[in-house]
Parts: sequence; C-alpha cells; structure tokens
Amino acid sequence: MKTLKFGGTSVANAQNIKLALNIILNEAQDTKLTVIISAFTGVTDLLVEASKKAALNDAGYKGIVTEIEQKHFDAIKALIPVHEQSRLLSHIKRSINHLETLLDGCALLGELSDRTSDTILSFGELCSAFIVAETLKQHLPDSICKDSRELIKTNNFFGQAQVNFEITNDLITNYFNSNTAHVTVLPGFIASSTDANNTTLGRGGSDYTAAIIAAALNATRLEIYTDVSGMYTANPSLVKQAQPIEKLSYQEAMELSHFGAKVLYPPTIQPVLTKNIPILIKNTFEPRKSGTYISNEIVSQVQPVKGISHMDKIALITVEGSGIIGVSGFSKRLFEALSTEKINVIFITQASSEHSICIGIQNRDARKAQMAIDYVFELEISQHKINPCTVEKNLCIVALVGENMKNHQGLSGKMFSTLGKNNVNIRAIAQGASERNISVVVNERDVKKALNTLHERFFEDNTKQLNLFVMGVGNVGEKFIAQIHQQKKFLKENLKLNVRVIALSNSRKMHFDEEGISLKDWQNVLENGATADKEVFISKVKELNFRNSIFVDITANESVSQTYSRYLVQNIAVVTCNKIACSSEYSNYQHLKQLSRKFNAPFLFETNVGAGLPIIDTLKHLIASGDKIKKINAVLSGSLNFIFNNFNENTSFEEVVKEAGVQGFTEPDPKIDLSGVDVARKILILIRESGYQMDIDEIENNCFLPQECMETMNNVDFFASLKKHSSHFEAILAEANSKDCRIKFVASFNNGKARVGLQFIPKESPFYNLEGKDNIVEFYTDRYVDQPLIIKGAGAGAAVTASGIFADVIRIGNV
Repeated sequence: MKTLKFGGTSVANAQNIKLALNIILNEAQDTKLTVIISAFTGVTDLLVEASKKAALNDAGYKGIVTEIEQKHFDAIKALIPVHEQSRLLSHIKRSINHLETLLDGCALLGELSDRTSDTILSFGELCSAFIVAETLKQHLPDSICKDSRELIKTNNFFGQAQVNFEITNDLITNYFNSNTAHVTVLPGFIASSTDANNTTLGRGGSDYTAAIIAAALNATRLEIYTDVSGMYTANPSLVKQAQPIEKLSYQEAMELSHFGAKVLYPPTIQPVLTKNIPILIKNTFEPRKSGTYISNEIVSQVQPVKGISHMDKIALITVEGSGIIGVSGFSKRLFEALSTEKINVIFITQASSEHSICIGIQNRDARKAQMAIDYVFELEISQHKINPCTVEKNLCIVALVGENMKNHQGLSGKMFSTLGKNNVNIRAIAQGASERNISVVVNERDVKKALNTLHERFFEDNTKQLNLFVMGVGNVGEKFIAQIHQQKKFLKENLKLNVRVIALSNSRKMHFDEEGISLKDWQNVLENGATADKEVFISKVKELNFRNSIFVDITANESVSQTYSRYLVQNIAVVTCNKIACSSEYSNYQHLKQLSRKFNAPFLFETNVGAGLPIIDTLKHLIASGDKIKKINAVLSGSLNFIFNNFNENTSFEEVVKEAGVQGFTEPDPKIDLSGVDVARKILILIRESGYQMDIDEIENNCFLPQECMETMNNVDFFASLKKHSSHFEAILAEANSKDCRIKFVASFNNGKARVGLQFIPKESPFYNLEGKDNIVEFYTDRYVDQPLIIKGAGAGAAVTASGIFADVIRIGNV
C-alpha cells in the first residue's frame, strides 16, 4: 500500500483536481492507496478570516462564507455529471449551513474559543476530501471517503493537538483490516480528541495526517504532491538559482522543514522515520520529474551542504547579568516560564561565560515571553543581578543544512565571511553537536541577500552575481553597457561572474528591473522609464538590498559625487570616472576611503586618471609593496594632448577644440579641460594615492587661456572667445616651433609641491613623441631612482574610459 497526499494547490480548482486524479488512477493500477486531501487553496485562510470577523461582530464573514460555498459549488459543477450534482451540492450546502451557524454563534457571543476555531477550520478539508472522493468514484467505483476524525485521536490542545499514537494506530489498523476499498480518501489536518472534540494538527498538518496513516499501515512509500518539484537548495521564490534536491536523509529533511522549507510540515517525518518508510515529494503539475526522495540512506557526496533554509518573523530575547553565572537551575526557570505560556523556543545560544543567554521565538510571542521572563526573575531584576530581558523583533534565522557538514572543515568560516562581505550583520549563532546545521540570526531585511549570497557560495560553482546600478549613459556610459553586453557570456564561463544591470539613469529618466535589464534594447526601456530622481534612485537601491551591489557613476556631476557615502555605508561598492569626489576637500576624500574600509565596500576610481590606463592600480601596488613616491611628471589630459598635437598653421585652435569635443575627448564643458582644472584634479588624486595630503588650491595652475575665455558662461560664448583670441594661441604655437619643441600640458609633483601648465618639450624628452590623445606618467620612487616607471597609452575616449570602468567592476568581482 502507498499513501499519497495532495496539498492545497493540487486541489485548488477543478482543473488541478483532474491532474491529481490522473496521478491517483495511475498509482492505483499497482497497489491499494490511501489518499490525504488538503483544503482548496485559500479556503483555510478564508475560514480564519471569517471566524475573526464573526468574533468582532463584523457582518463581512457572511460574504466570506458565500465565497467558500461558491468555490466548492464550482468544483462540483466542473467535475461531476449534471444528473449527479444535486446530491453533492446538497451535502456541501448542509456543511456550509453548519459552518454559518457556528460563525453566527461567534458573532452573538463576541468571542472565538480555540475549540470552536478548530471546528470551523475543519470544514475546508472535509469539503475538499468529499468532492475529490466523489469525483474519483466516477472513474474508480471501488473508492471511499473516510473521516480522519474517526481514526486519529489527540489531546485537547486545540490548534496543535498532540496525537495519541496508541489509540490512533489501533483505530487505523482495525479500520483498514476490514476496509476492502481499493482507494480510501481522507481529509488531512483534522482529528478529534478522545472525548470527541474536533481538533487540528497545526497549519500544514495534512502532511502529518499522511505520515500517521502511512506509518500505521506500514505503507511502502509516502508520496507528497505539491506545486514544486521537491525540496530545493533554497526557497525558489527568493533564490532564482535554487535547484531541486534529489535525495535527503530524514534528519536533513527535518532540519530543512523546521527552518521554513514549506513543502514539508516538520512533524511529518517522525512517524515514517521509525518505520523506515521513504518519503517522495513530487510536483502535481510535473509528475514525471523525479522530485526529492527522503530516506535513511546515506548518500556519499562531495557537496557537504544540502540546502539553505530560513524562518522569518523571529524575535530574539536576551537575558544577561552577573546573577546568571554559575547559578544552577537558571535555564530551567527560564524555559519553564516559556513553557507555561505555551511559547515554542526555536533557537538557543549561550555564551561560554554564562553571562547571557539568547533564545529565538516567533514575533507574535515576544511580548508574552518578555512579561513571563521578567515576572519569573522579578527578584533578581530588582536586586540588579540580571537585567530586564531585551527583545529584538523582525529578525530571521538562516540555516545551512547537510548530513556531511561534520566531515568538512571551514564551513562556518565560509558562511560568516560570505555574509560579512555583503554587510549582513549576524545577531546570534547556533550549531548543534551533530554539526548537521549551522544557524544564524540576521535582520529580516537582509534575508534575501543572505540566502542568495550563501547559495551562490555553496551551490553555484562559485559564480558570483554582480548587480550594477548605473547613473550616466552618455558616450562613455553607452560604450560601457555595450562592453558588458558583449562580454557577459565570457565573464560567466571564464571568470564565474554573472554581471547584471539592475538600474539605469540619465538626467531625465531612470529604470529599475530586479531581474536585470535586457541590454539589447536598453535605450527604449530607459526612455519609457520613470522620471529621474536621485533620491528615489538611492532609496530604491537600498530597498532592493542586493548582494554584491555596485553603484557606477559615469557622470561629471558634483551632486552625484556627493552621494557616494550613502552607498558605501550600505555596503554598496562605488565605481566612478567622476573626478570630483576624489579631488574635493582632503577630509571628504579620506572619509570616503574610511567608509570603504569600514563597510567592506570597494571604492574604485581607476578612470579618474588616464581613462583605461592602469595608473592608479599600479600606484597602489607600489605603495602596498613598501615603495615611496618621490616625484611625478605626467601628461594627463588626452584631450589637451590631442588638441596640441593637431593644432598647426592650417587649423585654428577653435576648430581643433571643437573636434576634440566631437570625438568625446573633452568634458561636456571644454573649459574644464583647457583651464587646467581637470589636470589639476588628476595630479591631486595621484598625489593623494601616493600617501601625501594636499588640496587642489595648493596646486599651482599656470592657465594658458586669456581671462576673457575663462569668464564665459556657456560653450557658445567660450568658442567665440577662442576665435577672438586666436592670435594668442598662434603666438604660443610659433614660440614652440621656433624652439623646435612640441607643446604639452604637463603636471608635476616634486618635494611636496605640484604644478600644472604648458611646457615646450624638446625632442630628447619621452613626452615629445606622445601622439594623439595619449597620456604618459613617470613615477620616480625609492626603487625607481634614475629611470622612472613609465605608463603610457590612450588617455581619453569613450571606449577606453568605459573599459577602465569595466575593469574596476571586474576587480570587485574578483575580490
């Protein structure tokens, strides 16, 4: 004999019931069956809502009763031939009338007892089992419906009744010894006390009913049909990459179900475990999939962690004080106080110093527990031996589960470091001596991040998901997105990086997609997005709270640069080509670096100097290896280098500057480049990264622009001014030619002083042959004394700048 159980979604409507019937009929070909049926989806919740409304004398319960009635009527009309419907409809109508009478009584009395609640809740399973059994008889006449209340006997602990297995097993075996039906359908969840009161076995108790029946009958297997293909490595609604688990031990399944794997009710396993009856969890809608097989088999495997589970709505109660240390009986009094109030303790941890003890309970029990504990220890609290207990609510337990975890070293370290890197604060830790479970308590808002981070670490071949929030999609931003799109497959296959763009924003529009924006058509998606709002953008990034989040600033906007600290404190990495933050006041620069270290959030700005050239990265390695920077000479403006390389007797200065803008070499405001401010910012950043303290006003800037050009307020006036002063620029060119030199805008740092300005470069200088938009940097250090370390290459342009930003993103991924 086999026992089959069908959950609420499997019998949600006529269409689903037909799928369940196909499974029953197929299984019945080989063996006798007992079939346990849950209430239709949502009916138990409706019954709970109706009973609460009735107790409050809210007439809305009558509408809910009508809704429940209609659900069952619709199923009968869709499943049963017309000429047989009348009898079934009458039966359901009588049941619903009885239900309404009970609810009317609650409304009249203005109260709802636990005993009455159990009777009300029983109607869901009674009606669904009756309909399924009657439908089954249409195809298999040798079927019968049996009321579980006549077989399963409990105490009067209403809502979570305890089964009297001695009486129950006798009743079940006696009944089935005389029952000749090939298929017996029974309602799940419900039972009755030995003095004939209706009781229930707890929400999810239909699984338990099935296990009780299967164990009493020594069934060959218990099959539980639900809406997913077995137990998963994590909750698939929170972790999209979760995978079905093929095999579990009873103990692993018990741990996972206890910590929230909702496809299996925790007490289910015990009755079948003692009889060594395997459990198979399958999908009603995809019955050919293998599902999850639970038994006492020990499966040898490389992967020590079988699954990651979680339980939400947890409160952590802490009792501490010197009066606890060495006092025998303290824990006994504590747990007796909770037991008296019927409060279930989910989680326990105690410091070895005995100074404090923490317990995890459901949020709803927190106030009751606090009052009970403070009452029991009233004397000790008044004598200041212990403190009044503290309560933290809205927490969540996350657990790693696996039979073989005890044989693998370092799992706890991996778990804690993985959570720590993503700024998931661990409030408490517990691990049993069996080492089958490592549990941590975290903030409820961090649960999705914690589950995904751990799943990525333990189940996804170390593939790391990077979630990008990109602000600025102009020339550089467009190239950056194109590069990500082009390299996405390569990164996943070769670097184990799954890069997703979650948000895009320009000055007008912004768009978020939690599953990642399709980069094939991102322009249209953004154009149809919401109105851009920097504050809303920040709030949304924080609200999503994704693991490995990276804010990418591809603007030259000062107000955007002022938001970096708000990302860093949330453990959100910042990658930027915007030079304003790192060249602002030294205190702000230092503050951002400190936040980066404190919150383990990378702050990378390689493209601040030299676009895609590895200048800052090389400098960091020099400093980290113990070298010291003595002197820097550099051409750091690709735009100015392009301008002076192309400025000649045949091309006006104004024309060359315009061409540099067209090719994307200058800032949107070219005056920033030509004034020397941009170069001053770059050399300042190099000086600071070399370990020196300096602000931008300490840098000598020998600006070559006439004062009138500097005083213009817009680009039109600026270019008009360049044209007006063309003779000024031609004179500079003539002087350089007369000296057989080339014009370069050079930045230098030496003996604690820095300057930027035009220089006439002779042929013997390495700067002389610097072509196009190239940059060059010379580092003189303690180790590079006579011959400097030279970095040279393209220092401007959308593509190379984008590649530098991309490289910073990859650096974060490889941490």
